[in-house]
Amino acid sequence: MRVTVKYFGQVAEAMGTSQEVLHLTSATTAHELKLKCLGPLGIMDQESIQVAVNQNLDEYIILKDGDEVALLPPFAGG
Repeated sequence: MRVTVKYFGQVAEAMGTSQEVLHLTSATTAHELKLKCLGPLGIMDQESIQVAVNQNLDEYIILKDGDEVALLPPFAGG
């Protein structure tokens, strides 16, 4: 199964890219994918990173082929 993962802000900087396509071999939740992607990056507050699947915030949805997953760090506004 293929999913497109988009990275924003500090996550994109740490990954060195803003997007990649991943091939998953088993049923995976968006939360599990988030942990897999963020694990080696050393981002201290991983819980502050939100996950959107197909532009809907839902970290516990099971991913399907063709889904778009966005990892969204906290944004400041003003």
